[in-house]
Parts: sequence; C-alpha cells; structure tokens
Amino acid sequence: MSNNQILHSRIIGEGKPLLILHGYFGNGDNWKSIANKLKDTFQIHLIDQRNHGRSFHSDEFDYELMVEDLNHYIEHHQLEKVHLLGHSMGGKTVMLFAVEYPELVDKLIVADISPRMYPPHHDDILDALNSIDFTIQTSRKLIDKKLAELIPEVGVRQFLLKSVYWREKGQLDFRFNLESLTENNNEVGEALPSFTVFEGKTLFLKGENSGYISANEEPIINAHFPNNKIVSIKNAGHWLHAENPADFLNAVKNFIT
Repeated sequence: MSNNQILHSRIIGEGKPLLILHGYFGNGDNWKSIANKLKDTFQIHLIDQRNHGRSFHSDEFDYELMVEDLNHYIEHHQLEKVHLLGHSMGGKTVMLFAVEYPELVDKLIVADISPRMYPPHHDDILDALNSIDFTIQTSRKLIDKKLAELIPEVGVRQFLLKSVYWREKGQLDFRFNLESLTENNNEVGEALPSFTVFEGKTLFLKGENSGYISANEEPIINAHFPNNKIVSIKNAGHWLHAENPADFLNAVKNFIT
C-alpha cells in the first residue's frame, strides 16, 4: 500500500511553514517563482501530490487519500500548525484537509476553485495525452505537435510539457501517472462533503476571467468556510498565479503576514 509513502517536496526558505499544493497534471515546480518571493518569511513546501511530479504512483486516487497523504507528510516533517495554499485540484485537497484536521491548519488559501462539484471537463486533455506514443513522439517538439491536434491552447500545452522528462536515454515519459488519472478522472471534480465546516481564516482567490468561482458560489463557500474572504485577481484566468503573480502574491502576503 502507498499509505506509508511520503509525498515528494522541495522545501525552500525559513519561517512558518506554508504548504503549497498544485493542480491537476501539475507539480510543485509550477510554484517555484512564487516560493522564491515568499522564502524570506516562510518555509515553503512545494509538494507533489500522488500520481504527480516525483511523488509515488498509485492506482487509487481520490481526495480522502490525498488528505491522508498530506497528513502523513505533516507528521513525517514534524510540522505543527501550517498555512495551506491549494490551487484547483490542490484547493480541493486543502479544503477537505482543513475540515478533517482543523487543529493542524492556521490559515487556508484556496486558489480558483470552490467546494461545489465540477462535472468532468478534462476529456480533451486526457484524449490528447493518451494519444502520445513515446516510441513515435521522441522529442518535445513532436509531442507538442501531436497534443496540438486536440489542444489548441499553447499555454495548456506548455503547462503539460513541463511534466515530460527523459525516463531513460532516448525515452521520454510523463511524470504524472496518466493511467490512474484517466481512470479516476471523475474524482477530480468531487464536492466537499455536506455539513463540513472549517472555522479558521480562509482566503479564496479567484481569477477575474475564470469561471471556476462565480457569484453563485458565495453561499456554498460561506456554509463551509464562515470565516472567509473572496478576492478577485485582475487580468487572470484559472492560472492566476502565473498570469498575475504580483497581485496574487500581494493577496497571499496580506492574508498570512
């Protein structure tokens, strides 16, 4: 069982721990530039969630398991009260973690996701990724060309290509566990269970041009996180930390310092 395996992370800086959890198909490295701007005040943990980055692969993949992974990680590193920041899928993990282990969480930051259920909407990405044959697509350029058949957005392809690496000489591969992510795709949009509440301070950051947190979301956010604040990041979509890092950082710093 993967339960005793500890998530891979990169730890940067010194101070109070701030644990950052990336989104679907991502990894901790997506957050390096944000971490470098916060490392003078905080000890930043850039965590790879299961089936992503350099963390262990598992056939099993859901938020309950990812919460347990995070709990094991915090125990392993002997951390006490931590700040948590999760983006998208990572936001779902930290929300569930906060309602299950409130005593371990100081402040909670959720980036561009709400507690509601999201219907599966990654089919094109999964189809594109599954169309890659690494014996034929033997370079990043060829992989990009093949992905472009189903993913017209250059930014999305660039993001996915960050998880391509040389597994061995002449053999490229994805760092994420594509088989498990494909199999368990329905899990990614799961809602936070009803009647779960985290009373601690919570900041929701939404991309102004993103549809992930709409005005309709406020009642469900208030129900689960009564002590919340919602801040909109201008000129940014779902990848708000990459599209407007200055405003994103300001909002984070104002909240946790």
